[in-house]
This record gives sequence, structure tokens and C-alpha cells, in this order.
Amino acid sequence: MSLSDPEPLKPGLYIVATPIGNLSDLSPRAADILSRADAIAVEDSRVTGGLLRHIGVKRPMIPYHDHSTERVRDDLVARLGTQAIALVSDAGTPLISDPGFKLVRAARAAGHAVTTLPGPCAAVAALTLAGLPTDRFLFAGFLPAKAKARDESIDEMAAIRATLILYESGPRLGASLTALAARLGDREAAVAREISKMFEECVTGTLSELATRYAEAAPKGEIVIVVAPPGEAAPASEADADALLIEALERLPVGKAASEVAQATGLNRRDLYARALALKGEG
Repeated sequence: MSLSDPEPLKPGLYIVATPIGNLSDLSPRAADILSRADAIAVEDSRVTGGLLRHIGVKRPMIPYHDHSTERVRDDLVARLGTQAIALVSDAGTPLISDPGFKLVRAARAAGHAVTTLPGPCAAVAALTLAGLPTDRFLFAGFLPAKAKARDESIDEMAAIRATLILYESGPRLGASLTALAARLGDREAAVAREISKMFEECVTGTLSELATRYAEAAPKGEIVIVVAPPGEAAPASEADADALLIEALERLPVGKAASEVAQATGLNRRDLYARALALKGEG
């Protein structure tokens, strides 16, 4: 190795976040790792090839995507003992709505080093644009394509007290927004697309307003839906609390029953404990 040659990377797996739009968003550290990796595991060599040309780098590329076999993964893991392999997705942070977690799990199980290089992520970028609560959020990926499975998935999320983040395609956007409005209620929401690109936009409104907007004209580009958490539930009444306590006392001792109902209702545990004793005739 000459004095001008870069220092070789230590063997292992390097998870490298890539731009979701503007290629200048690639971090200097990410560019350095890509330039020195022995090989790069890619979703699509045409997409990653364009990024490598942008930074003036040529590296061997190995296809790794949803349709890759276990043998491909095993071959990659075997190489990690002596080689530095970078893992990238077409855009954004690998493993987020991508199959890479199996490779990371296999690499760790085999005792290889795993390093991540944080960077762009469409889900988080859309959350920052939406103007909705950010203290607690759930990323749920893509909704199922079939209506029944989609509705069941939405129903599972309905009571979650967090901002919801979903990926969607243009042709399915209108139907997904309509289903979200029908099953979640008319919550505040945002549709962000083409983040960091020339035609970036973030449209906000209620779910029904957004569903109407996108009912006919399917937008182009990468799309993220952000949905506000449910509104505050009405406080439980004394009758509600009694009903819950009576049911819980059939299964649990007084203290645990009071704790369970307190967690479910937000009511004071001490008050519920006293009420539970009264219901059992012990107070």
C-alpha cells in the first residue's frame, strides 16, 4: 500500500444510508465508506451505480433485495470475515421497509462487526415536515394491497396513541386515504412526496380533505402519509370504572385489579383500590 492509498476498512457489514432525493445529502462519511468497501450489496445496481458515478467511485456491486435467496445472504455473511461489505437501499436508510434485517441478524449471529452510518430516511423527514406531534410515532410501512387486509391493518392502529407514518404509491394513495378516514375518523394528516427533490411538497389537511384531493389525480414520486394520533378519550365514569373493576376482580387480587384499571382508564390507583375493596365488601 502506497502513502496515497486509503486505509483499508476493517472487515464487517456497513449499513449506509443514501439520499432519498438530492444526491448532495450523501454524508462525507458515507461516501468514504462506499469508496473503500470491498463490495456493495445493492437493491438495484442501476440506481446505486448512478450514486457511485456522482461521487466518482467504482466498486463491485452484489444484488441483495426482496427476492434474494438464503444462499446469497449466506455468501455475503461468509465474506464478512475478511471483507468490508456496504449495504445500501435504492434510497434512504437500509432495513426501513427493506429486507436487510435478516442480513444484519445473520452477520451478528456469525460474530461479524456491524456498523451503521445514519442518514436520510423518508419516514422521519416526512414527520418533520408534517407539523404533527413528534414525541411518539409508529412507522407502519406500506398498507396491504387488498382492501380487507388493509382495513384490518388500519383497525389494529386505530387506538395507538401515536402519530402514524405510512409509505404509499401514487395510484393507491386516494383509496388508502379514504380507508384511513373511514376507520380512524377525520384526523389531521399530511401527504409528503418527492422529499428533497425539485418538486417536493407537503400537503396538510384532514384525512377526508386529502382523500378528496387525491381521489382522481394520482401524484407521482415517493409518498409518505403522516396521520395525527387519536384525540383524547373522554374520562372514564364511575360506572365504567366499577364495571372494569368487577370484571378484573374475577381474575385478579384487589391490588392488581386496581392497577390494571388505573392503567386502562388513567384514574387514580389508590381511589380504585379503595373502590375495589368496597365492591368486594371489604372496605
